[in-house]
Amino acid sequence: MKVTKFAAILALTVAASGAWAKLPPLTDEQKAKAEEAKAAAAERAKVEAEQLGKAQDRVAAEYIKQQKAKGVTVTPTPIAPPAPPAAAPAAAPPAPAKK
Repeated sequence: MKVTKFAAILALTVAASGAWAKLPPLTDEQKAKAEEAKAAAAERAKVEAEQLGKAQDRVAAEYIKQQKAKGVTVTPTPIAPPAPPAAAPAAAPPAPAKK
């Protein structure tokens, strides 16, 4: 039993050592392709966010319409879009040590 546990641990260690291998640096072509993919993903995310917002607006309008038919007045709360993230403040210099 102890031998099989040792063998299993040894096999996993050898298999995991391949994951520690360092990959070669990216070529200029690969870097450009990665940047292009990143830009495309950002554009796709922007379009999806717009579509989601439109769908949410349609659902809210339908709900308000149904409630109005029942005689209930619904006033949606306006929600401001989130502010863009602020730049990280510069780290303050360390205070001098007191003796």
